[in-house]
Amino acid sequence: MSPVQAAALRAGALPPVEEVRPGVWTIAVPFRGGVPDATLSYVLEGTDGALAVIDPGWAEDDDLGVLRAGLAAIGRTVDQVGLVVVTHLHADHLGAAAALRRASGARVAMHRLEVEALHREREDAAANDADIARWGLPDALVAGVVAAWGSGRRMGLGRSEEPLADVFVEDGDVLPIAGRAVRALWTPGHTAGHLCLVDESDGLLFTGDHVLPRINPGIGLGGRTATNPLGDYLASLARLEPSADLEVCPGHEYRFRDVVSRARTLARHREERSRHVAAALDTLTAPTLFEVASRVPFSGGIDAMTGFLLASALTQTAFHADLLGRADEIRPA
Repeated sequence: MSPVQAAALRAGALPPVEEVRPGVWTIAVPFRGGVPDATLSYVLEGTDGALAVIDPGWAEDDDLGVLRAGLAAIGRTVDQVGLVVVTHLHADHLGAAAALRRASGARVAMHRLEVEALHREREDAAANDADIARWGLPDALVAGVVAAWGSGRRMGLGRSEEPLADVFVEDGDVLPIAGRAVRALWTPGHTAGHLCLVDESDGLLFTGDHVLPRINPGIGLGGRTATNPLGDYLASLARLEPSADLEVCPGHEYRFRDVVSRARTLARHREERSRHVAAALDTLTAPTLFEVASRVPFSGGIDAMTGFLLASALTQTAFHADLLGRADEIRPA
């Protein structure tokens, strides 16, 4: 739906500000690592002239330069922002929220579970250390995994400022944007409190990292949960069925159509991954988690993985084994 965004992605460039609908724009905010990695932030104007920003992206040292420039390009200013809506807790979506609140007085809105996960980060990190010790990793890989996934991990959000959110958004809530009926759809899996946002009047579905046009989103990347994030994710994909006719406004890459087909493709990818985990468990006797994951054809191969990517691969392998009802077949190292 956005040839400009797709072309920019292919060229490794930052896409320009683009009007999606009257009163709705997208501004690409680069990662700290720079182009081509960027978050697609969305600006919605209410009938009262106030702006809502969905996922403001990164901010380093309170630098809102990219957002300020994007707003200036559409004849708006930071002072007009009254609401910041965050789909989930990752720094490339939430990172600039506090700086934007300080600059504009805007309220920050996100799901309660995301705030709880941020407050629980140190506790979760200690539990992750204990998990890592049981995974059966080669000794040379342990330190990197602990640094990226265990006690060394920090989400980097500058959480000294309170509150992290001024408004808690729950499933089905309508966002306080004058003249617009944008509804929250709770879609856990990528993180526990991930939200999609449904704007049926404008025919738009804002998906954050839940559904992306090309990338298979990671699962369970928002702290420890009481339920299996993989099961939550598959159920959340099914919740998109009523949104089949809406244009998809994702958190990265480019806008696209047919969210249902994309969601089904993502579900099939997970089903295939479960089959590989089951095959590994059928073949191996009392394997460690690392041994099981080594039989799963991850992109690039597990032998090439270190740190965060390796930890994510092993954690997702554990989710698949649990969903298969076979977690007890994996031997703690």
